[in-house]
Amino acid sequence: MDKIPGQKRAVQYLYPAVDPFDQRMLPVEGGHTLYVEQCGNPKGQPVIVLHGGPGGGCSPAMRRYFDPQAYRVVLFDQRGCGRSRPHASVTHNTTWDLVADIERIREALEIDEAVVFGGSWGATLALVYAISHPDRVRQLVLRGVFLMTRAELKWFYGGGAGQFWPEPWARFADMIPENERDDLIAAYHKRLFSGDFATETRYAQAWSAWENALASVYSNGHGGEAPGDYARAFARLENHYFINDGFLDEDGWILKNVHRLADTPGVIVQGRYDMICPPRRAWELAQNWPGADLRMIRNAGHALSEPGISAELVRVMDDLAATIA
Repeated sequence: MDKIPGQKRAVQYLYPAVDPFDQRMLPVEGGHTLYVEQCGNPKGQPVIVLHGGPGGGCSPAMRRYFDPQAYRVVLFDQRGCGRSRPHASVTHNTTWDLVADIERIREALEIDEAVVFGGSWGATLALVYAISHPDRVRQLVLRGVFLMTRAELKWFYGGGAGQFWPEPWARFADMIPENERDDLIAAYHKRLFSGDFATETRYAQAWSAWENALASVYSNGHGGEAPGDYARAFARLENHYFINDGFLDEDGWILKNVHRLADTPGVIVQGRYDMICPPRRAWELAQNWPGADLRMIRNAGHALSEPGISAELVRVMDDLAATIA
């Protein structure tokens, strides 16, 4: 939490960490087993937390955005990452598998309706789930909106963000021969799924470092080297989803179907200087979703731990708890 200047200040907004009251491994379709945990108040308002990536996994820090007296917090590691098994597997691993997994978890935990909280890819998944099951979502709380469009992928992997961050972009692109740099997602795909563990890990760490370097507005352009095991799952899963356009039926699917959220309220917390998921998409989403409350956070980038974003997310959840009470 304190590796980037300013991140220490975010801690003051967060609730103390609480231990899970329930941890389980839940078998789902396709040979996967998901790690699922619950913390907070067993009788509180259910909130399902969707982590980013794909492939990021959940962490204890994600519990700290919720008043443990008010919320029954459900976190899980999506297919192929974190403590879910098989690790780094892309078999039977699509957006629609994850939507089915959320339903499986909801039913197993006997939750009728929940607040759904997600950032970055977690926001994507939250939107797809809510569009598919609007009757199961009480409220959406989204951060760092990613709509899984080709334009967003072109921005981040086609040189757009690299115009602002040329040093980390050069480190990322220079891993690939010049004749393959016109499609870095495809070029990395070939190496991340080469079948050679050392090669996969090396390119996974480069893939992860590019994203990590741009996560915070306080970044110096160096995201650090992620542990090999984590990076391999993160990079393989992200790349698998991105090369398949998120497994959505058409480009722009979320905006074309957001009308299904006409009766679902939501809050969007967006960093004004988010280099990974530019604010334009959050604004477009809010323009097409009458129930959305868009809150642009100045002097903030993409990371969940940005001080302004942390403070606003806690405020949103506290206000929601007061209305529920």
